[in-house]
Parts: sequence; structure tokens; C-alpha cells
Amino acid sequence: MKISFFYLVRISAIVTGLLTYSNAVNAQAETTSLPDTGIHLTLQQAVEIAFKNNLELKQAELQSQSRKLDYKEAKAMQLPDVNGSIEHGRNQGRSIDPFTNTYLNQNIDYANYGLNSGLLLFQGLSTRHFIKQQQLASKAGEMDVQQNRDNLTLQVILAYFAVLSAEDLTVQIDNQATVSRKQVERLTILNSEGTINPSQLYDLKGQLANDEISLINTRNQLEAAKLTLSQLLNLPYDSTLRLERISPEQFLTTYEGTPAGIYQVALKELAMVKAAELRKQSAEKGVKAWKGQLWPSLSLNAGLYTNYSSAASTQQLLSSSDVPSGDYVLLNGGKEPVYTTQGSYAQQKIAYVDQFKNNYSTNVNFGIRIPILNGFTTRLQVSQSKLDLQNADIVEKTTRIRLQQSIEQAWFNMTATYKRYKALIEQVNAFQESFRTTEVRFNEGVLNSVDYLVAKNNLDRASTNLIVARYEYVFRTRILDYYQSKPLW
Repeated sequence: MKISFFYLVRISAIVTGLLTYSNAVNAQAETTSLPDTGIHLTLQQAVEIAFKNNLELKQAELQSQSRKLDYKEAKAMQLPDVNGSIEHGRNQGRSIDPFTNTYLNQNIDYANYGLNSGLLLFQGLSTRHFIKQQQLASKAGEMDVQQNRDNLTLQVILAYFAVLSAEDLTVQIDNQATVSRKQVERLTILNSEGTINPSQLYDLKGQLANDEISLINTRNQLEAAKLTLSQLLNLPYDSTLRLERISPEQFLTTYEGTPAGIYQVALKELAMVKAAELRKQSAEKGVKAWKGQLWPSLSLNAGLYTNYSSAASTQQLLSSSDVPSGDYVLLNGGKEPVYTTQGSYAQQKIAYVDQFKNNYSTNVNFGIRIPILNGFTTRLQVSQSKLDLQNADIVEKTTRIRLQQSIEQAWFNMTATYKRYKALIEQVNAFQESFRTTEVRFNEGVLNSVDYLVAKNNLDRASTNLIVARYEYVFRTRILDYYQSKPLW
């Protein structure tokens, strides 16, 4: 019998579609060894390894950290600017004495020192809106990281269950091959005794060959599922990988809820919805921030300055004497000369430290800057920010619409899978009883090999479909749990 893997292929397609965007990046990433416990992995360990190794998740985390730095930078804009300046130089030839404002024809060494500060007091609340914009963008970045984690967790669970499903199918088909093999052994003895038609033996040998081919295909499918999981975890492929078994029976109950109820919960809990809402709010603040740039700005400025010049000097009194001034006064009809005190001075350079202390000056001022015309740059930025807001609004609405559609589709798929699963249970039970009675009659020689093979193939096909439907239903319920931010394992 050639086993149909239609449903298994469909499940694999679901998993493969979710893994497509990450496998290309992860294939080139550094690898991490399996846990020290050996080649056995639990679902929680698999998720933790994926978190550690996935490069797109790391990129999302780096981008989130970058948004946080932008937010810190925006908050720092509220602090005053403080700047210092130091200038040393030499003037050669004719220059102005900075102390006497007279021309000198000599080399002068000079130094200027300054410390100034400025604080923006008001600009249409532009700074406050910009800070809020960056804060909301930072929170949106955190939601992106969480969304990447949620998606990656779901992908790992799907890939993990795909391996378990393939393992169950391998056991099922191996059992089918064992039944066929025992029948071939029995018919070989009967044929050697000449008690059966040889065609019955060859029919069963053909059935055994089909079962063995199906077993090979299923084992290949199992290894492919392991490879997919290994690549998702960014681990080297290991055919000896074993996973902790999770019984799907614990999840095989009627799923509670409605699509509308799940959608309302998803709007409140899902990270991608929160990220879209935060980006829209951030864009709204961006419009207000650029509009604030159109307002006049008020700033407070202050400065402290001092300087030094090698030409600076002072006169030191050495001695004094009385000398005629050239003037006279009339005294008793005669002229008496007027004397004045004249000092003798020596030029002395002013020390560097003394000039540094004595030459300082300060200033404080309020300034108003009124934007009149700057090439319409600010107004164009306001228009651009409005377009960004419209785009963010569309993205948010699109996210909500697609989320609702995805939930409705997931609910439909889950419901259809559950109905198929329940029907397959009844079908397997019926075919089991049919095969039991058919096998008894075939062993007694009442039925021919054709009737026996029909009954066996019916049971084999139904059993395989039941295994696939069981895990597919679990997959579908995990997707709905994801939309509600419920624990996924």
C-alpha cells in the first residue's frame, strides 16, 4: 500500500511558511551546543535555545536598545548646554595691545578662556513633545522584541510537534509493516505446503513492499522534521536528537471561546497590536513637536571669560623728587615757580595668574529667536510628520483587520480539524473491527487476499490520518492560544 501523506504535507507547509523568514538568517549563525543532558530536548529547552541563537531576535533587541538611547538623548535636551573654550596663540608684527588699545610692533603671546551656558526655556513645547515621541517609540521597540519572541516560540512549538507527529507516524507504519511481514511469513509456509493460491502470497509480498517504502518515506519525513527544528534552533543537525514526548490527548478537548472574543483579547494582549498603537501615538507627538518649531523660542544664556597677554605690564615706582612744573603763581608782586612731584617708574610684566584672576568678565542675557523664513524647512517637516501619522494610522488599522481575519481563519481551521479528528476516531474504530473480522476469516482461508488488503489498507489509511489530525488540531489550538497570549506549553 502506498500511504497518502496529504495531511502531513499540509501541516509541514504551515510550519515551513512560518519558518521561511528566519531560516535564511539562522543558517549562517554561530551554533550552540546541545544541553549537557545529552541529545534529549524538552520543549522549554528548545524555546530557550531558539531565544539564545536566533539572529533576528537579537537584531530586534539591538533596535530596541537603540530606541531607548534615542529616548535618553531626547530627555537630555532639557539640560542646559555648557561649553568651555581655551585659545593660545602668538601675534607677530604690528598688533593691538589688548590692555591699552595702542599699536605695538612686537611679538605678543596671548590666551583667551571662556565658559558659556545656554538653556532653552520655551519653544512651543516642541522639546516636551519630542521626548514623548521618543518614549513611545522606545516602548514600541520593546513590543517588537516581545512579538519576535512570541512568533519564535510558536514556530518552535509547531516544529517540535511536527517531529512528534512524524515519530508517531513512523511507529504506526512500522506496525503496519510488521503485520504484513507476519502474514507473508505465514503464507510462505502455506504456499510451500501447496494449501493456498500463490497469488495470495505475492499480493501480501507486494503489500509488505509498499509498507516498507512507506516506512522509509516516513523516516525521511521524521529526519526532515528534525532538520527543520535544528535549523530553527540554529543547532547542527543530529539524527540522534530525541524530544521529550508530549501527549496530545491532554489538548484534545473542545476549544472554548469565539472568534470575536479571541479578537477582543488579542487587541489587549498581542504585542504587535500594542506596537502599532504606540507608533501611531508616537507619530502624533511628532506632528506636535515639529509644529512647536514654528513658535518663537526663548533662551537664557550666561558666560564667564578671562584672558592673558604677554604685552600686559604695570609700572613700579622706584623714587620721587620735586621738580618745577613750568607754572608759577603771583606772590607779593613777584612770580613764584610751582613744583610738582615726579616719580621714577620701571616697567614690570603682569604675572599670568594675576591676569587670569583680574581680567575675568561675565554676562547674562535672555534671547528670543523668531522663525521668519528658513526655506520652509520646518513647514515641510510638519507636512512630512503628518504623512507619517497617516501611515501609522493605516498600519494600525491594517494590523487590526489582518489580526481579525487571521483569527477567523485560525478558528475555522481549528473547527474543521476537530470535526475531522472526531470523524476519524469513529472511522478507525469501525475499520479496526472490520479488519479484525476480515483477518480472522482470511487466516481461516475463507476470504481472498484482495478483500484482506482492502480492509488492511482502509485501517492503515484511517490510522495515519488520525495521527495527523490529532497533532494538527493541537497546532491549531496553540495558534489560538498565541492570539490570546496564553502559555503555549
